[in-house]
Amino acid sequence: MLTTFLSHQWKSFWRSRNKAGSVAAQIVLGFFMLYFLVVALLIGFGMSVFIEKIFPGLDPKVVFRGVILYYFLLDLAIRIQMQELPTLSIVPYLHLKISRKTIVNFLNLKSIFSFFNLLPWFIFFPFILITLGPSEGFLAALAYLLSILGLTFFNHFLVLYIKRQSINNIAFFAAGVALVLALAGLDYYGLISIRSFSNLVFQAVSVYPYISLIFVAAAFAIFKLNSAYLMANLYTEELSTKDDKKVSTDYPFLNNFGRVGELAALELKLILRHKRSRSSVIMGFLFLCYGFFFYRMPLINNNEFGKMLFAAVFMTGITVSVYGQFMYAWQSSHFDGLLSNKINYKDFIKAKFLLFTISSTLITILSSFYGFMSYKLLLLHLAAYIYNLGVGTVVVLYFANFNYKRLDITTSASFNWQGVGATQWLLGLPLLLLPMLIYVPFGILNLPYWGLATIAFLGLVGLVMRNFWVNVIVKKFEKQRYKIAEGFRE
Repeated sequence: MLTTFLSHQWKSFWRSRNKAGSVAAQIVLGFFMLYFLVVALLIGFGMSVFIEKIFPGLDPKVVFRGVILYYFLLDLAIRIQMQELPTLSIVPYLHLKISRKTIVNFLNLKSIFSFFNLLPWFIFFPFILITLGPSEGFLAALAYLLSILGLTFFNHFLVLYIKRQSINNIAFFAAGVALVLALAGLDYYGLISIRSFSNLVFQAVSVYPYISLIFVAAAFAIFKLNSAYLMANLYTEELSTKDDKKVSTDYPFLNNFGRVGELAALELKLILRHKRSRSSVIMGFLFLCYGFFFYRMPLINNNEFGKMLFAAVFMTGITVSVYGQFMYAWQSSHFDGLLSNKINYKDFIKAKFLLFTISSTLITILSSFYGFMSYKLLLLHLAAYIYNLGVGTVVVLYFANFNYKRLDITTSASFNWQGVGATQWLLGLPLLLLPMLIYVPFGILNLPYWGLATIAFLGLVGLVMRNFWVNVIVKKFEKQRYKIAEGFRE
């Protein structure tokens, strides 16, 4: 039966109208994965050399044991955001004599083939086999291998369990992120030492190899817990046919915008009630920390805004780029209904502009805490914010007219390439690169503030001309709407 499921998914992929874009996306993703696996392999075989250079005078085995739990803590944090839930459209199989256990087994088997599960083989195993095996013996090396495999699959099924629970209760997702951040913070401020604890644990594994079975047992336990939850809730996502009570979800502040506000309120409900759109919004808040990777005091003191501009445009416009790239596709399941209803397309487009304005404003206000680092960052964010409202929103809504790919908003967003095509890749050029190209001559002439002023001015021009751009986008939408609808029907 497992081979039958695989055969059906294979045929579904190749018979899809958008298979060319899906193949292209998978090829690009494959190149990135291959690159990272090669890097991981080089790290694995060269780990002894790297440790001696980075930690001179320390025993490589001690350092290795100390970083294992660090790695899996980071692995857990990345998986929570990026690891995709295995999916299968179970509706066609429900009337057949197929047990739920068979479907659950397929989902579990399918999920194991993950990029994250391959990395430890390339990073840790070469060092274990080359260095630890000869010096500590076969049993110790085997214990290390079992421990790392146990931790790998523990993280794998733990994240699947957290994400499945968060479908009905977002608190599970928040708790997982909070736990990782709390441990990282406690270690950063020296209240605990993950490195010392990791070294202690794996030193014990080296001396008493049977301890490695604890990690294997933990992985098996979370696997059983995940399977039990999936068995009990197999139909929750695909077959939620019960009618929920209608609750008043009016947003009074949107009433001031008339019909445009009503349409914006309807889309806001769509965003908050479905997984993929909701996770896009959550992603925007998570990326508020993105500036810590780019903003450095030497850059700020030297007014090198060009090196920080990408982060500012990305953060203040994250909802514009992440949510906006699939603008009409969010409504693909009822797009035909939108076309057949008496909806003014100009109001329809203005409602999307309104949502972009609200979300960008909210995120820009929240990102103002970077002002504690320097007031210059507030000026940088202000220029990026105005640019996103005046230019970014126009670019996103115009290019949305060329996206014909249907989107399932009930699935998660992380590593989900459904609906992704060349249009989404092209969006990044004007959206993120244009402000940097504008700033380049001002940076060369050492006129950083003039550069920011020019970027903000370009955004202001876009805002002043918004009605003109709305008309342009509406005319394009009217020409493309039937092509879009035809693509969404697949």
